[in-house]
Amino acid sequence: MDSTSTDQLVRRLIAEDATAIGVLVERAGTTDDPAVLTAAALVVPAWRPLLARAAAAAGTSRDRQLVVIATAYLSGDAPRAVLLARDHLAEYPASLLAAYIAAAAAEPETLDTEQDPS
Repeated sequence: MDSTSTDQLVRRLIAEDATAIGVLVERAGTTDDPAVLTAAALVVPAWRPLLARAAAAAGTSRDRQLVVIATAYLSGDAPRAVLLARDHLAEYPASLLAAYIAAAAAEPETLDTEQDPS
């Protein structure tokens, strides 16, 4: 499996790198890294189980906040996702994943928010 760091994969996700997206989805099958699970949830139709695993694995407030931001966004509550991301970014200004979700929430067609079939 690819040894690329999670931070690098998130950067490449933001750049819409198909290879990085594939690696994120593959890693999501076996990891308990909340950032990987949250990032992968943004690109798969069945996102709820990934975010449930991310929430269970989240050991820090930063990780828990990311899961809540992604859940709000993917559930269709873009305004709430933006507000939560704003607060998160005030505390963690280097959080690229939160910034990415906030940008997508501000412009809803940026990410595909298909309904989770589960």
